Amino acid sequence: MKKTVFILAGLFLFLPALSNAQVGITAVPFLQIEPDSRAAGMGNTGVAIADNASALFWNPAGLAFQQDQGNQASITHSNWLANFEVNDLFYDYIVGKYYIEGIGTIGAHLTYLNLGEQAQTSEDGPTVISRFNSYELALGVSYGFEITKNFAAGTSMRLIYSSLASGVSGPGISAQKVNPGSSVGMDLSFLYRSDPFTIGQNKAEFSFGTNLSNIGPGIQYTDNAQKDPLPTLLRFGWALDFDLDEDGTNRIKIANDISKVMARKDTTSDVAAGPIESIFKSWDSFQHNTGSGGFETVSLLEQFMVGAGAEYWYNNTFALRGGYYYEDPNNGDRQYITFGAGIRYDLLGVDFSYIKTLEEEHPLANTLRFSLLLNF
Repeated sequence: MKKTVFILAGLFLFLPALSNAQVGITAVPFLQIEPDSRAAGMGNTGVAIADNASALFWNPAGLAFQQDQGNQASITHSNWLANFEVNDLFYDYIVGKYYIEGIGTIGAHLTYLNLGEQAQTSEDGPTVISRFNSYELALGVSYGFEITKNFAAGTSMRLIYSSLASGVSGPGISAQKVNPGSSVGMDLSFLYRSDPFTIGQNKAEFSFGTNLSNIGPGIQYTDNAQKDPLPTLLRFGWALDFDLDEDGTNRIKIANDISKVMARKDTTSDVAAGPIESIFKSWDSFQHNTGSGGFETVSLLEQFMVGAGAEYWYNNTFALRGGYYYEDPNNGDRQYITFGAGIRYDLLGVDFSYIKTLEEEHPLANTLRFSLLLNF
């Protein structure tokens, strides 16, 4: 599908905002899109679960506890913003983990968001000046290691590349040529898992995790533009896994994630703080531009995003999932219910998730994700 843009700056303001409804203070918000269908079906909870290859996104420390689970690869696909019926917007995530004797479990991932073909037109008419493709991608590696038998740490490094309007210039961006943006991001994570205990007569396990992701320098698209910060995100949460019967045929996991964007801009100068400085300066209220000439204050409490969900397993073969995700109306206003299911058979697994937004015309309404897992 061909899309026309009258002001090229719209690529920086509109499309990223749709990728993630969070207040638009960062570049490359595609890094915050939750990749795997399992966690997406549980209200975007995963930082304290992190028990498969998708731990690379949620909590790399989870790789440390997967020595006995074998190697795994997974791919997730979603037609992004399906409610807009734009056929060339899609999101793909490929991830794999591999255990190396004497070293531990390592992983690698590729994240790709295709924003389709755009058409630059003149300001005073429908004349097409040029056409260009927009996309963003990230390539990274991860490693988790045990500190004790119950406590692990992990880290990730990723290369980030964003090509929104490469090679295009025009009056909408002060006649400057737009270049691809690039950066490097790092994650730092921890995960605690308890020894098994009993609830009634049945086995249970508790875990708590935290991940500070995408720490790194900002991204710049034009020569004299200020750098936009990476979407540095602090995520922490807990999970409780317990059997419903003595033999573990029926099992339930409940989880809760809380997250907060740690990037910060000075609204008066539009200058982004450095990545480390932002981590310490983001614990108060801030003002963001409403786009209509005014500013709106976002309190600290309003900056937190909350996800909660549950997963039921029958005989480690069939799963049903559900959850709820909440973002304050003053800070993005993503509010939706999630559903999901999964099947495991031998070395193969399939998961899917569905978003039911509380607002009918929301860009994320009716988003479907499909994940295919292969154990080897």
